[in-house]
Amino acid sequence: MAPRPRRRRHKKPRSSVASMVETPVPLTLSKPGPSIDALGFHSLETNVPGLSQLILQKLNMKSYEEYKLVIDGGTPVSDFGFRCPQEMFQKMEDTFRFCAYCKALPSGLSDSKVLRHCKRCRNVYYCGPECQRSDWPAHRRVCQELRLVAVDRLMEWLLVTGDFVLPSGHWLWPTEIVQGWDTWFSMRRLQLDATLDAVLGSHAMTTLWASVGRPRPDPDVLKGSLKRLLTDALSRPLTLGLGLRALGINVKKTGGSTIHVVGASHVETFLTRPGDYDELGYMFPGHLGFRVIMVGVDVAAGFSQSTSVSPLEPGTVQLSGHRGLYHNFWEEQVQTGQTAHPDLVVAFHPGKSHWFRKILGGSSGSFPSSLLYL
Repeated sequence: MAPRPRRRRHKKPRSSVASMVETPVPLTLSKPGPSIDALGFHSLETNVPGLSQLILQKLNMKSYEEYKLVIDGGTPVSDFGFRCPQEMFQKMEDTFRFCAYCKALPSGLSDSKVLRHCKRCRNVYYCGPECQRSDWPAHRRVCQELRLVAVDRLMEWLLVTGDFVLPSGHWLWPTEIVQGWDTWFSMRRLQLDATLDAVLGSHAMTTLWASVGRPRPDPDVLKGSLKRLLTDALSRPLTLGLGLRALGINVKKTGGSTIHVVGASHVETFLTRPGDYDELGYMFPGHLGFRVIMVGVDVAAGFSQSTSVSPLEPGTVQLSGHRGLYHNFWEEQVQTGQTAHPDLVVAFHPGKSHWFRKILGGSSGSFPSSLLYL
């Protein structure tokens, strides 16, 4: 159940697994730290010079800081917005319009050249046959996968609008039987089939494909895309559950269990709702509460909530976040008793293991015995 972060926003019906959300508190950084999201945005210039500015231009923004302000829920300074879905999808597509081989943007093309997408995947563009032929040895290895990516990046809009509600509910099979996505899909088959059929036949689906300016794919392709979006959304809570199970952590101890997710990004926390982690609770019937704290310098502003040590109610899943570096969070929150000591610490990102051991090794106090690097 390897995680693949996605931005999303969806409405969920009231769940039988209660989710506790505390009143948001003002967001503060423990100490200034590097912004991974900002570095990633500006690194676009390394691959495609001028692309970051093109993205800001399509959004009617002047700087990355204004862009980050908006996605954190702030009020834009400039005239940000779209008049209709068609304009939004067109501007989103415009950010992909550069030659995949020579990296030329539309503004850098001569009058005799025009960007045309690959007819197979519809996900990359070329400024002419020469560039397309030159890139084919590399592109042929990923063309089929990029065709699916082109569908997924449009279909995830249904998560943003809330028109695709993730299936949820008590597990019908014992936890130890569900070892991966194959068995999870088998367990949820009847509920999932009904959910996917309803989305495929919805007005929202019809409106989506009428707005994007390209043919609507076959039902099997759309259903496969919805399943991939579903695994994106549920991979993290289920992976946390597998970690708890693999390490034999007692989830029925008095006061509940605490999990720290280290290096959490903006993508992981922006528009995440408490109900998104209900599946973690369903994985452990009779658990006495889970407190999941996401720590990272790019944790979304609106996601930051109190990380108090108040007792958890049995059966609840509490999500909260801390914006800052983990070793600062450990020294300022955990060691001082303001936040519960973790039963499990998880780092999803590659390369975190050496870094994580280093920051813990440089701090004082007792550390969790259960560390999971993914």
